[in-house]
Amino acid sequence: MTEPASSSGTRNTTILRIVVALAVIGGLFALFRFLPVGAWIDEFKVWVRGQGVLGVVAFALAYVGVSLVPGGPAAVMTLAGGAVFGFVKGTFVISLASTLGATLAFLLARTVLRERASRMAASSPRFAGLNRAIEKEGGKIVALVRLSPLFPFTVVNYLFGLTPVRPLSYVLASWVAMLPGTAAYVYFGAALGDAASGADPVQKAIKLSLGVAAIVATVLIARFAAKAIRAAGVEAGEARTWDA
Repeated sequence: MTEPASSSGTRNTTILRIVVALAVIGGLFALFRFLPVGAWIDEFKVWVRGQGVLGVVAFALAYVGVSLVPGGPAAVMTLAGGAVFGFVKGTFVISLASTLGATLAFLLARTVLRERASRMAASSPRFAGLNRAIEKEGGKIVALVRLSPLFPFTVVNYLFGLTPVRPLSYVLASWVAMLPGTAAYVYFGAALGDAASGADPVQKAIKLSLGVAAIVATVLIARFAAKAIRAAGVEAGEARTWDA
């Protein structure tokens, strides 16, 4: 029996994303190997600790600011949070900051930036399907989109503001569904930070391996989320069509 084209396309997209993720990881290893990244991280850690709570708040606010910029490097900030704060504290700070940023973008799209968000939506052939799916299933679709990196975080935050999803459902679904990916990227960032600071080689290898596995797992989860999104009537093609 011939495999359906959509299934083959989904598998090919998943493989491509795993390859890209591994290439990015390799690039990060090279960056940490040939540049004094460890010294930079250590200096920033000292600064944050010297500022106390204000240092943590400053980083969180910087993350919120990045998340409000369509196409902003939120993933890089997440890795940096892991390297600076470690896994547990980093996950807490980044989860809070990313949810706050997503909420602010959502509210801005419903108020002062509605016209700009509408232009983003008009440039996407998938927004109509997303809107219809949310009309039927609300927060469930928000959660599925959050699990799938097919939809850029810093763009879709604004697009959600144009849908009929209730604010509370949006915030809760976003927070819960973003948490696994946040934890994975923070852990990998923490592992990179340990590697750059000269930790025990065996511990470095174990942590980095677990970090890579966590990133790959998020890509695989995204594949299942994409299938569910498609089943709900939202076309989940290439993410770049969301850019505006």
